[in-house]
Amino acid sequence: MASPILKFPFLSHTTSLSKPLAFYPLSLTPKPRKTSRPIHVKQQQQGSIKCHAVTDLTSGNTVPSSIEDQSKGEDNDDHLVLVGPSSEEERRGEREVADYDWTEEWYPLYLTKDVPDDAPLGLTVFDKQVVLYKDGQGELRCFEDRCPHRLAKLSEGQLIDGRLECLYHGWQFEGEGNCVKIPQLPANAKIPQSACVKTYEVRESQGVVWVWMSLKSQPNINKLPWFENFARPGFKDSSAVHELPYDHSILLENLMDPAHIPISHDRTDLSAKRENAQPLRFEVTERTDRGFAGWWGGGDAQTLPNFLRFEAPCVLSNNREFIDGKGVKQYFSGLFLCRPTGQGKSMLIVRFGGTAMPQIANWIPEWFFHQRGCTVFEQDMGFLSSQNEVLMKEKVPTKKLYLNLRSSDTWVAEYRKWMDKTGHGMPYHFGHNTISLPELPAVVEHAPAGLVAGVSASFPAKGGTGTMHAPNLGNRYFRHVIHCKGCSGALKAFNTWKKALSAISLALTALAILVSGRQWKAALLVSTSLCLAGVYACSTLIQMSTTNFIRTHRRF
Repeated sequence: MASPILKFPFLSHTTSLSKPLAFYPLSLTPKPRKTSRPIHVKQQQQGSIKCHAVTDLTSGNTVPSSIEDQSKGEDNDDHLVLVGPSSEEERRGEREVADYDWTEEWYPLYLTKDVPDDAPLGLTVFDKQVVLYKDGQGELRCFEDRCPHRLAKLSEGQLIDGRLECLYHGWQFEGEGNCVKIPQLPANAKIPQSACVKTYEVRESQGVVWVWMSLKSQPNINKLPWFENFARPGFKDSSAVHELPYDHSILLENLMDPAHIPISHDRTDLSAKRENAQPLRFEVTERTDRGFAGWWGGGDAQTLPNFLRFEAPCVLSNNREFIDGKGVKQYFSGLFLCRPTGQGKSMLIVRFGGTAMPQIANWIPEWFFHQRGCTVFEQDMGFLSSQNEVLMKEKVPTKKLYLNLRSSDTWVAEYRKWMDKTGHGMPYHFGHNTISLPELPAVVEHAPAGLVAGVSASFPAKGGTGTMHAPNLGNRYFRHVIHCKGCSGALKAFNTWKKALSAISLALTALAILVSGRQWKAALLVSTSLCLAGVYACSTLIQMSTTNFIRTHRRF
């Protein structure tokens, strides 16, 4: 997946930021507790063989040294190019611990525009399964995705008069979670008070539905993210949801890694070219319990034009400002709202926009940009999925596995070090110096079986069309199209046009055979050819929405 800088598809000129953009009230964050307890990590036996390499100096670029050098007594120069300790506590092997509870956070559930109007939506936050739906008044409701009767998934149910019905036995629940109907209950019996579901607080903000995961504490509105650029006059954005087959921490690493763009996404758009790969310069300006922020840019740049901010639990933004030819300040933002959806799975809401966009953007359908975004994810998918497997297999902190360069991986190291401070409050984590492995086994979702289940799963809200009902996060259709009303609508239109044009071409061919006039035959055959060209175009567009990108150099 491309990092923030790639995601401005229309930005072809150099821009710069004049000052940091403040998005969150970081001053509300409590101070960390510092302990003198050393970090105990399972040590790997290192081999006695050392490998040495020298950098390619032909480009004339040198590695910037924005982070202070480590100890001078080392017998090699690795400390000059690798990310070192970012604090005296880390240098001494002490652990800095922050108060953190993963449930007392707002998590991005879905884009408001893509929430189904007529069906419940099953979603997950870490290992907690929830169901989101709109009641009879159009108000968003969120329950635990479990019927109190016999634990059936409510997200497999249906909406009747604004109430959520479990399709196993027909129990119905209203917006506050109370059961209001049990078909099997005698007429003179009362519904048990315990026949209710757990409810979660949800809020809609700037086009995104957020959920507060704690059932014990009241929602903290101060933690609800607000993005200044998206509220500016004239700001327009393109937003999409993607479900991905790797951990949210690996996704965030990838999104905050601009160094991979020229290589992994070479020629994906006009800004990504492998010959432009170069050392980068990073300047960390903030470190708190809630995250970190700073500037970054090319190693030879006079100023650092990009401002990146990571905010707990999983919000990443990259921003740029510039003065246009008329002397007006313009703003561009790449916003990445990540949600952990279980071990080895994540969901991302990605949003790109600005206050000044080229006119051509108004003429290109949004589904086209969404499919290009899918291509970018697929270019990185093999790397990130294998990285996820290695982390789970090795069971050691990333410090033992990564070689983080100062000139490319500063944000990655900062993120993993932030997890060292807060990971104790998460279900599991892989930090820079610490880890905590999942205590619960990964949940495996099985595909529907049988004719009825297949037909049920074919409805758009359930994740499929026709026979495409087996969820597969490796497939573009299930990663994005089923979550996007625009792309699913476009896919249906392409299928409809393909069938219609195919029928018309057959009819025209039959007429061409029957008519006797040469001019009529020619006209009908030309019309048939145009219809077949339309069928081919529709087939190509359908393939674009359902087929993954595959690198041409790979062999099968």
